[in-house]
Amino acid sequence: MLKLDLNQELVQRSRTAAKQITGAFDWLFEGYSSVAIERTVLRLLGIDGANKEGEPLPNIVIDHLNANSAINKGAAVWVANAMLAKNLSAQEVAEQVSQHKLSLTELPLASAEQLFGVLQPLTQQMLSHIRSQKQKREEMFAQFGARRSPAIYVIVATGNIYEDVTQARAAAREGADIIAVIRSTAQSLLDYVPYGATTVGFGGTYATQENFRIMRAALDEISIEEKRYISLTNYASGLCMPEIAVMGAIERLDLMLNDAMYGILFRDINPKRTLLDQYFARMINAYAGIEIQTGEDNYLTTSDAIDKAYTVTASQLINESFALISGIKPEKMGLGHAYEIDPEMENSFVYELAHALLTKELFPDAPIKYMPPTKFASGNIFKTHLMDAMFNFMGQLTGQGVQLLGMMTEAIHTPHLVDRSLAIENAQYLFKAVKDLNQSLCLAPDSFVNARANEVLQQAVTFLEKVAEEGLFSAMAKGDFAEIKRPENGGKGLDGVFLCDKDYYNPFMQQMKQELGL
Repeated sequence: MLKLDLNQELVQRSRTAAKQITGAFDWLFEGYSSVAIERTVLRLLGIDGANKEGEPLPNIVIDHLNANSAINKGAAVWVANAMLAKNLSAQEVAEQVSQHKLSLTELPLASAEQLFGVLQPLTQQMLSHIRSQKQKREEMFAQFGARRSPAIYVIVATGNIYEDVTQARAAAREGADIIAVIRSTAQSLLDYVPYGATTVGFGGTYATQENFRIMRAALDEISIEEKRYISLTNYASGLCMPEIAVMGAIERLDLMLNDAMYGILFRDINPKRTLLDQYFARMINAYAGIEIQTGEDNYLTTSDAIDKAYTVTASQLINESFALISGIKPEKMGLGHAYEIDPEMENSFVYELAHALLTKELFPDAPIKYMPPTKFASGNIFKTHLMDAMFNFMGQLTGQGVQLLGMMTEAIHTPHLVDRSLAIENAQYLFKAVKDLNQSLCLAPDSFVNARANEVLQQAVTFLEKVAEEGLFSAMAKGDFAEIKRPENGGKGLDGVFLCDKDYYNPFMQQMKQELGL
């Protein structure tokens, strides 16, 4: 069996350091909340829709509480209080606030017991729905069989949800296992979620609950037709991370890109804000049985894949530790890495073998998300197609969990349907041709692959122990990750973080933590 001889002392040290890094954030997770978390609570209470100007009702209610310096108790308290005082539903409370017919903070506060009595049935109702969606997914996998590994993962990105559906159906019929609807450019920087179905987007399609519902229904139809469960991916990241996570839970998405480190480094979102939002977003994903995906592959777009390989490994270990804190199990951690070594470099495939095996063996139960070579793709479509074939060979050889297919023309234009068809054909051929090859191979103990994997692991351990000593925020401020500097109090969204009152209450977080054993 193709397997590394890893230094187990280094493996243990790496996880100890990662746990020390993430464990230093208890003060943030237990003492603070954010406007995105509170909007998520409102959505869980059943509040949805937008006013005539398109402003979402959850935003209107949170802005109202902020304007009256009342957010610190938590949105659930004020909405439940108004429901009790005015005999209204949560949706009706939000509508009246939107119409300036109701001021939540002018009503006398009921007792904690009375508010709990209002919130408990609403909490149970929504969490029951989320559990039913998780059960539906499990039933469909039981009916049609488990997802293949590596799973074939392709993207649609037309900007129009109805066009996305057409392309997704075609891809699924050709053999795709997972459809990822790419989000419209810069949506991660919007501090609100657009409402309804959308037909205009740049570089992708807006992530909205209605778009989720439309695509999920279409893929369910194709799942029945193909007798394979087709999974759906979108992005629970950016300034609305937990809100989009809960929309995905409600509409039965199966995988969600969910990585605060990505938001900090590549979208300049404030570190405190996005780590806090990630904590609740991942808890929602854990509860819903949604597989998270992380963005370490992006490090190699700004850093050299050889010199900075250890930063990918270090970030994977940090992401694993953060995920465990939120209740995510290893089998739902789609930790990321990428095949981004310069193809002109001698033994590039051998280096990549060491890196890919290191990721797979450090996280044996995780459905690792493996990204294709794009940094060195060019107008030579034949060479790019060959690079993608080498990538697919590596994915099968090393047992990756999710193979995001490269397209031969992606360096030239948005791939056409035929480009995606050729990419799927390429992957299917390679996966079949070398299906069991790794069971017939072994590495010499003194091989370059073993030495390189342990070298990267040693570098990652040294790096993690340094970060553990000085703190994650300090390391990011100095540009230790992806060579991008992100200060603790810089970036977008810090003004949306607040200290909770002693009587702050989030009924959904409390219930989920209890059921997840946190």
